[in-house]
Amino acid sequence: MPEKPSVLFVCVHNAGRSQMAAAWLSHLAGDRVEVRSAGSAPADSVNPAVVEAMREVGIDITSQTPKILTVDAVQASDVCITMGCGDVCPVFPGKRYLDWKLEDPAGQGVEAVRPIRDRIKVLIKGLIAEIAPETSA
Repeated sequence: MPEKPSVLFVCVHNAGRSQMAAAWLSHLAGDRVEVRSAGSAPADSVNPAVVEAMREVGIDITSQTPKILTVDAVQASDVCITMGCGDVCPVFPGKRYLDWKLEDPAGQGVEAVRPIRDRIKVLIKGLIAEIAPETSA
């Protein structure tokens, strides 16, 4: 891994799972990791139940907007984590790809989003331990 690894989270609409994952990674790893998220068919806005679920844990994602997945975003990332987007993510040699099986929060209320949010946090903690562990000086 490079000194500052970069991670791209991809889901279909970039309105739920990938937004939560990006927010958790930014929140928990700080500036040790470069974070991106995108979708193969981005929604117009982030899912309000996702915004509320993240607000409950003190993370504000109201300013986030869904972004289209680009080849450049994949090429610029060391790790590409897909979440239910199938084969739409371009594959490049030398990149690491992970597929996280997570329920889609689309159309669900905040009660249904909470367990997805909490599962993503666990996955993010494991990812940080692997690619950007805290170092003691």
